[in-house]
Amino acid sequence: MNFLRNKLAVTVIVLSVSFLTIISYNVKRDNGSYIAGATGAVLNPVQEVTYTFGDKIKGSMSFIFNFSKVKTENKELKKKNIDLENKLIEYNNLKNENDRLRGMLDFKNQRAEYNYIGTHIIGKIGGSILDGYIIDRGTKDGLTKDMVVISPEGLVGQIIEVNINWSKVQSLVNENLAVSALVQSTGETTGIVKGYKDNNNLLAKIHFLPLDSEIKEGDIITTSGLGGLYPKDIRIGQVISIESDEIKVMKSAIIKPYVDFNKLEEIFVVVPKEIRGEVRY
Repeated sequence: MNFLRNKLAVTVIVLSVSFLTIISYNVKRDNGSYIAGATGAVLNPVQEVTYTFGDKIKGSMSFIFNFSKVKTENKELKKKNIDLENKLIEYNNLKNENDRLRGMLDFKNQRAEYNYIGTHIIGKIGGSILDGYIIDRGTKDGLTKDMVVISPEGLVGQIIEVNINWSKVQSLVNENLAVSALVQSTGETTGIVKGYKDNNNLLAKIHFLPLDSEIKEGDIITTSGLGGLYPKDIRIGQVISIESDEIKVMKSAIIKPYVDFNKLEEIFVVVPKEIRGEVRY
């Protein structure tokens, strides 16, 4: 009986020790997981803030370096753009000059009985285009009063005063200048063109056409060549409106000149190879 009790006691003790061992192991394992979890819960926000802050610093440094690079590239692009703009201006100037010279060459080839002296405008008479221009050629270059002045676009005017190295040119849009004209569509040569000012528009007007003239808007007006002063067929302008005067029994027409008098720089003086007698138109 005592033996049995002792055996039971030993068994209970062994089982108790085993049970306690198992519980102790599980507690240690759970405590380890709990501590690791707690530590992670505390450290994760810190790690996140540190990572985010570091990422922002990295991004800021990258922006600074990239901004400096972009700024340098922008300066280089601006310089290249300025160079291209200068080359474009130079190209356009050369092209315009080439077009002017080509136009003059075509006119010279058609009218070989004249010589042509190139001149530059250096001023305006009285500060107004209506009064005329001052050019950088004079008697030393063979210029004389009444010589005709043209551009590749058409008739500019006539020399009214000559000095040694400069001259005055009265422009077509001045009402004191009179040019014998031809209406290309009708063949009429009775018209006389004079300057005409409509507000700030620089125009011309052809007078003394017959009342039954069939002149119309869009017609081309050129010099008629009558009188021998102006070479024939120099372009003057295009008709933009018609006027009839029943009392004077005649028609007139407003003309828009082909020449842009606000943009003239280089013009040409027409010099006859054979000097004829005195003429008016």
